[in-house]
Amino acid sequence: MKKVLLSGNEAVARGAWEHGVSIATAYPGTPSTEILQNIALYDEIYAEWATNEKVAFDTAVGAAYAGKRTLVAMKHVGLNVASEVLFYSSYTGIDAGLVVITADDPGMHSSQNEQDNRRYAKFAKVPMLEPADSQEAKEFVGLCLELSEQFDTPVLLRMTTRTSHSKAAVTLGERQEIEQHPYKKDASKRAMIPLYARRRHVIIEERTTQLRQWAEETDINRVEMDDTSLGIITAGIAYQYAKDIFPNASFLKLGMAWPMPEKRIRDFANSVDRLIVIEELEPFIEEKVKQLGIKVEGKTIFPITGEFTPEVVRTSAINYALGVLSPLDAADSLGSMGSSIGVAMGGSLAGIENKKNIAIIGDGTFFHSGLSALASAVYNQVPVTIIVVDNRTTGMTGHQGHPGTGKTLQGNKHEEVSIANVAKALGVHHVYEVDARNLKKMEQTIRQAINLDEPVVVVAQTVCVFVSSHNREAYKIILENCNGCTLCFRIGCPAISKSEERDQKTDRPKAWIDPVMCTGCGLCLDVCARQAIEEGEVKS
Repeated sequence: MKKVLLSGNEAVARGAWEHGVSIATAYPGTPSTEILQNIALYDEIYAEWATNEKVAFDTAVGAAYAGKRTLVAMKHVGLNVASEVLFYSSYTGIDAGLVVITADDPGMHSSQNEQDNRRYAKFAKVPMLEPADSQEAKEFVGLCLELSEQFDTPVLLRMTTRTSHSKAAVTLGERQEIEQHPYKKDASKRAMIPLYARRRHVIIEERTTQLRQWAEETDINRVEMDDTSLGIITAGIAYQYAKDIFPNASFLKLGMAWPMPEKRIRDFANSVDRLIVIEELEPFIEEKVKQLGIKVEGKTIFPITGEFTPEVVRTSAINYALGVLSPLDAADSLGSMGSSIGVAMGGSLAGIENKKNIAIIGDGTFFHSGLSALASAVYNQVPVTIIVVDNRTTGMTGHQGHPGTGKTLQGNKHEEVSIANVAKALGVHHVYEVDARNLKKMEQTIRQAINLDEPVVVVAQTVCVFVSSHNREAYKIILENCNGCTLCFRIGCPAISKSEERDQKTDRPKAWIDPVMCTGCGLCLDVCARQAIEEGEVKS
């Protein structure tokens, strides 16, 4: 069989293809984004970006009801947005296989929190598997689909930043063509009015009992006996680190995060002298072991925060929104996607800064979770200015399309949804569309907007430099004109820094533009008041 080097995300995509997935949906978010991007390369799978995680999950549920094997992917906080769907689909069950990818982010490489989504599995009473490498990531997709169909439930697959992005050898297989399950109309199973939901809850508890028995029998929960003086229970990427640091210890490696195999845990604990749990973030496994009345150590040794590395394990045993940071300092708060509008509304209602509150939101996020907040602002007539940064892409997650671009994941071009028209349709009376590069006009518009005693939307339009074609050589500093005023430093461009040459009058360091890092966007030219920057030549 052919072996190739794949990241965990690439392996999940391959697993979806090999195991007969027909439909895949997602909302992009690091560290999960590359899953759908890679799935889109397989012609046999229909793949789409949804406007948010709830819509993606609802779509996947509908496809599974209709009999198609389906995958939906999101980062860990995305499951918060889609949690209602997780809970109702746990009750209704799934006709064809449905695997739900939750990509957790220990260390908060690109997230606002470190929530541990193993809690969701227990809370929603759905099984969860957790791979330790790319090979398992591929195999576990198929196993999740089989479990989903066997036990009539969505199944969570927990990835983490390290398993998503690390590469390992993967043995490739062929695609299994899965026959579509016939749709059977059954409102008592899928329509969760209280009468039917009460009956389904009983079925869920019976299903959980059956899943516990499966957890005892499956070989993805395996014991590796060696030196019995130390026994380690672990899962996911932490298993790799633990094996590296404690090569001679005995291991209970859990491929199933929930439910856990209680008998196997008891038997393993009885076979070793000392028992520890090595797991990233929450003491999820440790708590279960303690509930069984077993003496165990875990978070008294290993940290409850941050991402594990071999060095973290060894030592223990012996950012997101760019505008928040200097030099821009453009935001006072940042919560979750789309929260800016609601937070600004609260600030206005509380009288902060004489009610001159501004919410900044990206175009992708506007469609993801800004619409309902904007509707609330209009409904309650809260005086807040909302600046939608329309750069024609979902920039922070790698430049994916969204309804405002009209471009789908698989490259099709459809109708573009106008942000300005949506705002007007929601009842915003004052909607401005401004070229963000026209700094004078932008400043005038924002000053006008914040003085209106009602909701206002400003659509700041400029195509992201990584999406448009800025076909220019790097910009250059005209040293004889530069006096080190620092205006160009304040735009936050990583290509601009201080040079060794200083201005004779001001004794301030002059600017320098790194030709390798310069993208040719020209923003520095816009702000320079001394004509000390020249454009590079247009490339042929």
